[in-house]
Amino acid sequence: MTEFAELVRTQVDLSGLMRVLAKNLYSTPEVAVRELVQNAHDSCVRRQLEDKSPFSPRIVVRPDAAHGTLTIEDTGAGLTREEIDKYLATVGAGYTGRLREKGLGESLIGQFGIGFLSAYVVSEHVELFTTSFQTPSEGFCFASSGGERYSVRPHPASAVGTRVVLHLNDRFRLLADANAVATLLQRYCCLLPIPIHLNSPESPALNRPPPPWRLSADEVPSPLRRRKLAMEFAQRFERYFEPLCTFDLSPSHGGEARGLLWIQDGGTFGTSDNRNVSVFVRGMMVSRDARELLPEWAGFCGGVLEADGLNPTASREDIQKDAAFHATAGQLRETLIAGMAALAEDEPATWRRVLSRHNQEMLGAALCDERLFELVSDALKVPTSEGELTLPAIRRRGGAKVHVSTGEAGGSEEVLFRALGVPVVDGTRYAALPFTRRYVEREGGAVVLLGTKEGTAQLFKPADVEAPVAERLKSLFAEEGVEVIPARFSPPALPLVLVPDRDVELKERLARDEADKRIGAAVLGLARAFTATLASNVRARLYLNLDAPAMRALLEAPPERAREGARLLRALCTLMAHRDEQSGGQSVSAALEQLSSAVAWLLPSGR
Repeated sequence: MTEFAELVRTQVDLSGLMRVLAKNLYSTPEVAVRELVQNAHDSCVRRQLEDKSPFSPRIVVRPDAAHGTLTIEDTGAGLTREEIDKYLATVGAGYTGRLREKGLGESLIGQFGIGFLSAYVVSEHVELFTTSFQTPSEGFCFASSGGERYSVRPHPASAVGTRVVLHLNDRFRLLADANAVATLLQRYCCLLPIPIHLNSPESPALNRPPPPWRLSADEVPSPLRRRKLAMEFAQRFERYFEPLCTFDLSPSHGGEARGLLWIQDGGTFGTSDNRNVSVFVRGMMVSRDARELLPEWAGFCGGVLEADGLNPTASREDIQKDAAFHATAGQLRETLIAGMAALAEDEPATWRRVLSRHNQEMLGAALCDERLFELVSDALKVPTSEGELTLPAIRRRGGAKVHVSTGEAGGSEEVLFRALGVPVVDGTRYAALPFTRRYVEREGGAVVLLGTKEGTAQLFKPADVEAPVAERLKSLFAEEGVEVIPARFSPPALPLVLVPDRDVELKERLARDEADKRIGAAVLGLARAFTATLASNVRARLYLNLDAPAMRALLEAPPERAREGARLLRALCTLMAHRDEQSGGQSVSAALEQLSSAVAWLLPSGR
């Protein structure tokens, strides 16, 4: 016996569907203004395509705070009685879809036939008055509360077009405020070609003048005037900073977007992310924060662009991350790099301002793209013991060597290099160490990491001394956790240097880090596997300069006087290092006490 499956039509809970779509589709109720203006725009485009009689397309938005209403009126195609049922009152059906199927309506915005649902999000009651160009002697009034049921009745015919009246919910009475609505229209609709007026068709259109990239050279022949227009237009979209300069965005590198990119005139630090990109599709803003279109390193940049090839999400509040999205992202990246290169060549003063305001973040950006590194490597500054300096200057002063400290500032190594007049790069600061390494790899030379075994070996040459001398030095300077090493180094005026072991410091820091649980188990395991191989009994090394007159005098002094002299030098070394006992030395207070008592003992007092 054969069993046949029963084919059953899916049931739709219209009430639940309307509630989900109307209440949850849009992230903010202000989108209702955008959606209804979009419908009005598409109605005008439809009439341009289908009605052969001349007319003036326009949209008028009338907020009425006294009555709590918002009215959107257009001179578009209007709706017949049949079209009200077929398109307006049917979720997911729209006339724009029919025009797209015919290959018409490239400038149409609507896509899914659900934009009118936004009216129910903000309204207690919705009324729509319409007269179609196909039946200019007939008028109809559509009315609905919530969208689940609606009524249609005849209404005296008026001029061809549609008027939507939102009787606003008390929660959304802000949409009846003229200033608030003007701001929304200027944000969302400023690129629409059809003029949009507030309150009256005689008022100036809110979406004029057009964006700079739509103006021809004949319309704006002056480069200075075009630059001024670009800066003013960018400022409308830059929420936090003034634009410092702008770059024209034209179709290139596989992307079809047009618009403007800019660099912000606000200082940033290494991990700043002030990217902001406003995206328009067919003249309507669909995202105000498409920051992922800009490279991650471009945290000091913004942009506004129109790209009809990008695909909005159903709510038209974001962009789908598809092939067109990634092609546009590549286009923006290439435009930024080319724009900065042209800026450095043509406007050096502005380029210096860019580098000054975004020096630290540029260090990281340069590591992400070799072309950008070539552009900025000689001009950017890294933090050093002598202030911020360029790497060419540091390299010259270090004899092709660049010395980098990876520990706390103020150590004895820095004292050593200040005495030599050589700056030390602060490798703990954002991107300073990898940027320095990349630069030295390109230009030649060496990076000397202070405090590491390899780096220290390049600075201090161990001295061969007889066993009695070595034993005496150890007896004078030995401390727990500190290895005493006789050496010879410059300058001779510096008798000793304490160098903490940075690798051991890392091991101790990991061991006492109370935030271990926030570190990924794999990463933490690798770090501990490395530090477990380090000897923990030596936390610092004290290099004694046998070329120093003070050290030679110490070795020749009587035992008691040598002991006090060593105490004085050891205290001086601690004070120079600006470190405490955790770094392998005594505390500053103990060093001051030693210094005072040693000086008191050494001064003549009858001895």
